[in-house]
Amino acid sequence: MLAEQTGLKHMSINQVARERDCFDGKDEELGSDLVDEDKLLDAIEEEVTRGGYILDWHACDLFPKSWIDLVVVIRCDSTILYDRLHARKYSQKKLDENMDAEIMEVLLQEARDSYDEEIVVELRGDKIDDVDSNVERITTWVENWKKDNAADDGSAEAD
Repeated sequence: MLAEQTGLKHMSINQVARERDCFDGKDEELGSDLVDEDKLLDAIEEEVTRGGYILDWHACDLFPKSWIDLVVVIRCDSTILYDRLHARKYSQKKLDENMDAEIMEVLLQEARDSYDEEIVVELRGDKIDDVDSNVERITTWVENWKKDNAADDGSAEAD
């Protein structure tokens, strides 16, 4: 929805990692594939550095600062998150790990530690209505970014 509204290209990092074989084993206990971050970065660098991508993943701290113009961390009430993860049939260990990360604001803190504070935005994702308001807010940000960073030829894109 965001890609459609902004004209940016959506890049699901999980999908790219699968398609380009960027895994380095599996965490059997959590039931998760382990991403080879160096291989992943090499696999997407040429595309991403051209600009115009929405990088969609559960973490952001591995991406170089020069690739990133805005980091959006979607937060959710822990009760709602628990129900969502349980519906996905996460193992208890994976569910507990995700819940702990949300409660302790791990991803938000990683984003704040990795990028300039002014480009890290925390949004809510509790209700379906939040999706529309988040897309609207980010779309406005992208439009303003394009205006503020327009090249001599009048074109610009955001990552």
